[in-house]
Amino acid sequence: MNYLAHLYLAKPTADSHFGNLLGDFGGHRHLNDIPTPVKNALDNHYLVDKFTDTHPLVKEAKQYFSPKRRRFAGVAIDVLFDHFLIQHWQRFNEQPLNDFKQTSYQLLNKRIIVMPPRMQHVVKHMTENDWFKEYETIEGVGMALDNIAKRIRFINHFIGAAEDIARYYTELDAVFLAFFPELIKHVKQRGLEST
Repeated sequence: MNYLAHLYLAKPTADSHFGNLLGDFGGHRHLNDIPTPVKNALDNHYLVDKFTDTHPLVKEAKQYFSPKRRRFAGVAIDVLFDHFLIQHWQRFNEQPLNDFKQTSYQLLNKRIIVMPPRMQHVVKHMTENDWFKEYETIEGVGMALDNIAKRIRFINHFIGAAEDIARYYTELDAVFLAFFPELIKHVKQRGLEST
């Protein structure tokens, strides 16, 4: 899952928001230095990623991407699922999305001083430029994915992934709506942040 989904699945605390994103920024390297609530949140991040990456519905979703892009389909699905979470926000959360975003950005900024440098850079840009606004449209998702493709250090054919998404939008949306409630249930059952 991508950043918005990880924040959605976090507790409404600064430590939880920090830990639930830390997994994308070398989280394990910080295990000796972080407080227990942050470690529990980091464990939650890894739980979410493992459940997502191994889920049959997510594997099905990867098949909607053309063979030349399939190698990076998991990356595309992470960003796309944030898009679908935005589209169906009221189904999963009573709090308005803008309120949730502002609260999340404030909580992240409370821990920015202790974040690894690359995470500080990303969180600063995310919160100042409201990255999730970009994910509201397929065009925005496409731009985000194309930017990721440009950062890949070897020749790839990932640019243009939005074409595959547009072609199979309805099918991918249905996969998300079937998958996301299962993810929420799994996180609740495991309760890694309830201690």
